[in-house]
Amino acid sequence: MHGRVRRLRLAGWVAGLGLAAGTGCQGVPPGQPLFSSRTVDADSGALGGPKSPHIRPAPKAAEVDDSQLPKELNMVTMPPYQVEAPDILLIDANRLVPLPPYRIQPLDSLYINLPSPSQEASINGIYPVEPDGTINLGPTLGGAIRIADLSTQDATEQIKQRLVKIGFLPDIVKSLTISLAASAGIQRVQGEHLVRPDGTVSLGMYGSVYVAGMTLPQVKAAVEAQLSRSLYKPEVSVDVYAYNSKFYYVITDFAGAGESVVRLPVTGNEKVLDAISLVGGLSSVSSKRVWIARPAPSGSGDQILPVDWRGITRRGSTRTNFQVLPGDRVFVMGNPLSKLDTVMARTLAPAERALGATLLGTSTAQQLKFFNSGAGLVGSTGGVIR
Repeated sequence: MHGRVRRLRLAGWVAGLGLAAGTGCQGVPPGQPLFSSRTVDADSGALGGPKSPHIRPAPKAAEVDDSQLPKELNMVTMPPYQVEAPDILLIDANRLVPLPPYRIQPLDSLYINLPSPSQEASINGIYPVEPDGTINLGPTLGGAIRIADLSTQDATEQIKQRLVKIGFLPDIVKSLTISLAASAGIQRVQGEHLVRPDGTVSLGMYGSVYVAGMTLPQVKAAVEAQLSRSLYKPEVSVDVYAYNSKFYYVITDFAGAGESVVRLPVTGNEKVLDAISLVGGLSSVSSKRVWIARPAPSGSGDQILPVDWRGITRRGSTRTNFQVLPGDRVFVMGNPLSKLDTVMARTLAPAERALGATLLGTSTAQQLKFFNSGAGLVGSTGGVIR
């Protein structure tokens, strides 16, 4: 019996200690109630009376003049976009001409023109260079002639000599012209190009070019400068295919049950209301305390922009519906009462489990003692079973 009393006292002491810890008290003076009466401001989440150490107040806003800040009805356009990894650029080359003197390569196409009074002797068309480096003008015009690795001027002289050998008059042959119609050795530069982690984009056989931190006109100039090492006055067009490097964050405090962070891309037209709508609004444990934490250079102090949530939602106020900029943190504070409930539940859970185990053990011990006391069981006939 004494052992049972001691176990019950121990269980009560553990539960009382856990309850006191859950309320954040360092100790309860004799005669004082365990909980004190406090008022709660639903908007601010502040508790009246002494502050609970488990409820962290929101950071105080820095002295920021928000009258000039971009917001609803006073939006600003973003500065010229600076390319960063892992953006995707759309690069299309409008003109790719090999540097002279160009050497004819297999699979190139040549335009050959030879005006002649005789229809059978005239040449006017595009002729491909065979994989073996020859060009075939047909049996009446000399057949196959090897011109690979020759310039167009040398190839012209080679064909002129062949035509004179087969009976063409020199006066007719001298009007022969050859030009490059298409080069198989020139790689097309077009399509999407990923900005790699080192800040460069690949241009294939023309190498790589560093573009991180550049605006689009600067990227265009850098790409053309790289291509000009192999091509004659190249011209390209550059645009952003996917904006992957500029984000803002919506952080939701779940009142002691963790915080969620959602990263959203910046399109240049988001406001606070847009940001909250993209994460599904305020959660069931969120308070109405919302603010923007805007990144600032180290040592310059925090930039906190408080948001009047009721104002921008219920009254249509635009004063604090700020435009969201790259790197902003839109923070949604959790409800203090929900947070206090979560902290108490977590603190008291071990004591509740210990007390439950103690009560279960005590009940089991009583039942065993009853069966072993000699009282026995009453049978169906009313007799006592020994």
